[in-house]
Amino acid sequence: MGKSTVAQMFRDEGVPVFDADAEVHRLQGPGGKVVAAIEARFPGTTGAAGVDRAKLAAASLGDDAAMKALEAIVHPAVGVERAAFLTAHADAPLIVFDVPLLFETGGDARVDKVVVVSADQHVQRARTLARPGMTEAKLDAILARQTPDAEKRARADVVIATDTSLEETRGQVRRVVACLRAGEAR
Repeated sequence: MGKSTVAQMFRDEGVPVFDADAEVHRLQGPGGKVVAAIEARFPGTTGAAGVDRAKLAAASLGDDAAMKALEAIVHPAVGVERAAFLTAHADAPLIVFDVPLLFETGGDARVDKVVVVSADQHVQRARTLARPGMTEAKLDAILARQTPDAEKRARADVVIATDTSLEETRGQVRRVVACLRAGEAR
């Protein structure tokens, strides 16, 4: 959808951004806090470099029980880091949580406003399939676990479209930041 690009645009506007995906990578990287627990639950999915994401995906994607077990390991650890981020940025007038599964995890109940980054379905699919290691089957399995984009848009306070030029997207981000700093909802 362009979520990472939009998150960087918020950073460029001076807004602290908590990147949940980056935090998961750190927690699962070399010496990461969840590596041992993941290895215990999913043997053979870790090594010196931390979690082998391809092996972990093979062991969990498409298996609801395995995904729930993985989430039970990862989500609390991310929550601890999110709380530390909030403490570190307690004086910031505006904070962004870049969370890919916000609605799916009930995270929308813990924020003041929800900004959804969205693109046309065909643009989203093309961007995602261009990522290293991504396949149609893997993408379909990921999408099956996510709230549909139309529902995300309907539940959002603000939608930022990313199937536009970068400058148009940046303009949307700047308007959102200005409105939120002024205390406006939309």
